[in-house]
Amino acid sequence: MATPIPLAERMRPKSISAYIGQQHIIGEGAVLRNAIEQGNIPSMIFWGPPGVGKTSLALLIANELKRPFFSLSAIQSGVKDIREVIDKAEKLRNFNQEQPILFIDEIHRFSKSQQDSLLGAVERGLVTLIGATTENPSFEVISALLSRCQVYVLEHLSEQDLRAILDQAREYDSYLREHPVEIEEYEALFRLSGGDGRKLLNVFELVVQAAQAQKTKITNEFVLKQVQQNMALYDKTGEQHYDIISAFIKSIRGSDPNAAVYWLARMIEGGEDPSFIARRLLILASEDIGNANPNALLLANNCFQAVNVIGWPESRIILSQTVTYLASSAKSNASYEAINKAQALVRKSGDLPVPLHLRNAPTKLMKQLDYGAEYKYAHAYPGNFVQQEFFPDKLSGTLLYDPGNNAAEAKLRESLKSKWKDKYGY
Repeated sequence: MATPIPLAERMRPKSISAYIGQQHIIGEGAVLRNAIEQGNIPSMIFWGPPGVGKTSLALLIANELKRPFFSLSAIQSGVKDIREVIDKAEKLRNFNQEQPILFIDEIHRFSKSQQDSLLGAVERGLVTLIGATTENPSFEVISALLSRCQVYVLEHLSEQDLRAILDQAREYDSYLREHPVEIEEYEALFRLSGGDGRKLLNVFELVVQAAQAQKTKITNEFVLKQVQQNMALYDKTGEQHYDIISAFIKSIRGSDPNAAVYWLARMIEGGEDPSFIARRLLILASEDIGNANPNALLLANNCFQAVNVIGWPESRIILSQTVTYLASSAKSNASYEAINKAQALVRKSGDLPVPLHLRNAPTKLMKQLDYGAEYKYAHAYPGNFVQQEFFPDKLSGTLLYDPGNNAAEAKLRESLKSKWKDKYGY
């Protein structure tokens, strides 16, 4: 019978020599490896996708340096938990103990106030902070904390790394040694893992148990069959994750607030990052609503900021308000289509010269060359408008922004038509 401890947990490396991958930072002569060997590590952020060794590396560092180790999950912890760890660190200092390492998993989920509570301890050297994040720390970690940390980027594991992880597990895990199976094909295992070592070992453990029961070799077909029968193993971060966000966005675009808030609840109950949801709403507010209701972007932006300040669980209320408003709003993708058309036009037409009357003329020579000459300053004319050419000559009259069929953009269309007459066909 298989051990209740997952294979991925059983195979956490106990030494740097057993650590697979990330050789650009932990290999012989690499910066972080040197810092560990010298016993002088800075506070740091590990930024990389799931399952590439962020937590394992933090544990290894603490083990190599024989430092006290405290671990917090940003999903389950708050300011109170941080203060408790800092109090313990104070006591350790009073007893001349080594500086402890504070590891915070998914640090990007901490609100600004929670991250602020770490600053003093990091500045005073009470703890060495190691944060792990799957999100860009430039956006998700406050600048005051980020400036005190070295950021290390961890990469997806290569197929060579994944093969080494499987070989290591088969050689050293007692269950796998006692229940050997023949691996005929590796491709499906590697493809399903997506460069995620933890997912690879979880899938492999499932497949090994099935192969043992059926007395068969591990092939690509066998792996895919077992995985399809056990989708829950990786649905949360795999295909269903993208199916649900797709249903969520399409429900808002389709003006159904009821379905939209249902899919929002599915994501919340599944542990989705609220910042991820809020970012998607920001994009949707411009792409699918745009000038039909400019307030949509303002609300989505305020939602994003509020979610990052407040965190769970209260941010669900703000998300619900924003989702139902966006779903109920008038829709237009005219501005989205405008930039698509414009970029396609630029790629096709190339770098056409800027008309002389639109050029900047900061020097006497440029003025002598007629840079800026004959430019008409709009505010000097009635209604703050005067007809003149703003396109390169070859593109004159090209329609890129075609206002949508809604009340707000109907007013924009009328305004543009009164200004430009028949030039753009408004």
